[in-house]
Amino acid sequence: MNLILLKLILAHLIGDFFLQPQKWVKDKEKKKLKSKWLYLHILIHIALMFLLIWDTSHWALILVIGGIHYIIDSIKLLLQNKKNKRLLFFIDQLLHLVTILLFVALFMGKSLLVFDINQQSILLVICITFLTLPTSIIMKMIFSKWNISKITKGNESLKDAGKYIGILERLLVFTFVTLGQWGAVGFLITAKSVFRFGDLTASKERKLTEYILIGTLISFGVAVMIALLYLYLKAYV
Repeated sequence: MNLILLKLILAHLIGDFFLQPQKWVKDKEKKKLKSKWLYLHILIHIALMFLLIWDTSHWALILVIGGIHYIIDSIKLLLQNKKNKRLLFFIDQLLHLVTILLFVALFMGKSLLVFDINQQSILLVICITFLTLPTSIIMKMIFSKWNISKITKGNESLKDAGKYIGILERLLVFTFVTLGQWGAVGFLITAKSVFRFGDLTASKERKLTEYILIGTLISFGVAVMIALLYLYLKAYV
């Protein structure tokens, strides 16, 4: 896999999930193309790509990807409503990824599955980065189908505790799978089930039980898939 490709994917993850506050997202959804945050968001993406690649000879590739990012985001904002918001989120992310893959292949003129020296570390950073806030936001979009606040009413916890627990468990699962310690993954699932058992027994809420079960399975499943994908791509180094 091309080193430039890995750096562009990392720039996308940082720009879309770490350097885009919820305030910006809400303002863009309200004001659409008139939102100043839309244009700042694009500029941040372009700046990140230049910063990570650190080679001005690729300026055309970076500007093309940045321009298409603006077009994709603009179309999403114009088409978005409460009913299709979740679907458009995933389509938007898929289109960004396809754009990066396509134009790196066109500009670089080489196979994307040819690794250069030191690319394994970039790949590892991308996997770990994806398992933190990006996966949390993706799960939030999946659960937006249901009124989670209503389901969890009366079972309040520390602010953002669930998000950080999810991040930690995904990183642990990723570590265990990459090290081949599948037994540790099973132990982690068992330990979490024991801790959650008291909550489920006390609440006696079927919906809450299903919510916790779905969240756990998605979180663990994503971590396992990313770990297996990392091990597969690592073979090309």
